[in-house]
Amino acid sequence: MSDASGRPSAQGGARAPRMHRRLGRSLAGVAWTSPWLVGGTAFILLPMALSLYFSLTDFSLLEPPMWIGGENYRRLWSDPRFWLSVKNTLLFAAVFIPLATALSLLLAVALSGRLRVAKFVQACVFIPTLVPMVATAVVFSWLFNAKYGLVNQLLGAVGVAERHWPNWLSGSMTLPWKVGPEEQASLPLAVPALVFLSLWSIGQQVVVYIAAVNEVPTELHEAARLDGMGPVGRFFRVTLPMISPVVLFNVIVLTINTLQVFAQPYILFRTKDGQNDDGLFYTMYLYDNAFVYQKMGYASAMAWIQLLVVLILTGMMWWVSRRFVHYRAA
Repeated sequence: MSDASGRPSAQGGARAPRMHRRLGRSLAGVAWTSPWLVGGTAFILLPMALSLYFSLTDFSLLEPPMWIGGENYRRLWSDPRFWLSVKNTLLFAAVFIPLATALSLLLAVALSGRLRVAKFVQACVFIPTLVPMVATAVVFSWLFNAKYGLVNQLLGAVGVAERHWPNWLSGSMTLPWKVGPEEQASLPLAVPALVFLSLWSIGQQVVVYIAAVNEVPTELHEAARLDGMGPVGRFFRVTLPMISPVVLFNVIVLTINTLQVFAQPYILFRTKDGQNDDGLFYTMYLYDNAFVYQKMGYASAMAWIQLLVVLILTGMMWWVSRRFVHYRAA
């Protein structure tokens, strides 16, 4: 801008340095975040785009991908092993997530008091999470051994005959109802075995819940106590609503991790010939298709279905949380 004499005005002269400063700050911000932007593009966005493309092709890793459209997704619909892996994974999630959440909350409330041994017990609960999951799975594969495992040895110690010892890693338990005219319902023992193994490492959730419980204002507990509430009433009417955002966070993380469980069942249930369908979980079957059967396109289709299911479940939990989760006013 210029005045009547043709000289630049003070307003126009001041605006140019401000624009230069803004541009400089923007460039500095881009420079500082460029490692993440480049890394996220190279290692997240680009692989996701390639996997989406591969899911629409017949790709064996050794030959160029051949476009087949949605054929991989149609094949999944009629693949019995795919549906078996879905059933086992959802059954494991349906048992483990509520059980782990309830047990974690119970331990957190019990260990958040002023007991002298509380800190020591907290450390004992958290230590199993520091053990690599592969090492934990190997130990539990010994514990669940059908003949020499400690679990069945304990069953023998309480009077269970050896011929009735369950085969935890490849057996099933008959249920008292039928699923067809002549087919008796059964539950693969792989699911309770994996649930027991996974409960061994809930220390991280317990520590998070303990921190949340300790942040609940004591005034609320005192007011509830004056109103005549007992410990159970205070937990459900005071503690649980106040820590509900933390519960939501832990449940979402548990759901994502549970639907992607791989290392533990792969070590526990993978036999020498690789055929133990009672212990077949979703990510195991995805891995087999990608790197054993060399059907990378088929595996990519499974990966995208898994991603969509996780996103849908997470969105549903966020939607339900609007009614049940309470956030403190700032």
